[in-house]
Amino acid sequence: EGCRRTMQGVVLVHQHRHAHVLLLQKGENYFKLPGGKLKPGESEREGLTRLLTAKIGSSAGSPGDWEVGEVVSKWWRPNFDTALFPYLPPHITKPKEEMKQCLVRLPETCTFAIPTDKNLVAVPLFDLFDNTARYGPVIASLPQKLSRFT
Repeated sequence: EGCRRTMQGVVLVHQHRHAHVLLLQKGENYFKLPGGKLKPGESEREGLTRLLTAKIGSSAGSPGDWEVGEVVSKWWRPNFDTALFPYLPPHITKPKEEMKQCLVRLPETCTFAIPTDKNLVAVPLFDLFDNTARYGPVIASLPQKLSRFT
């Protein structure tokens, strides 16, 4: 009951000296960050670690392999619809969902376990930038949010 808490991991990898974000792709046009809903009473770091292990696995299999870092952005869902806002509208007193994206640092080497109905894709920041039609507003805004870390 109350506000649903959702955590997503922003996993960065570097290819050709440029940052790429790891996304789960289902079908031709559906992309999402790995993560999901937190359990009641679960901390954000514990929950994101559990969700990352469940969604994309890890060769080492140990939850300590996911290094959850800073919050990159926070989004709010005021109603039971698909609209998300990077702020809580002032007239909303009881939002339906709070969604946070956190940086996740990987060990030097690791192997992922991806469900058969999804693909793990590394999308360069320049492809995400201002591309809401393909990736949606949350993912398309990541280059601006991540620029403070460079």
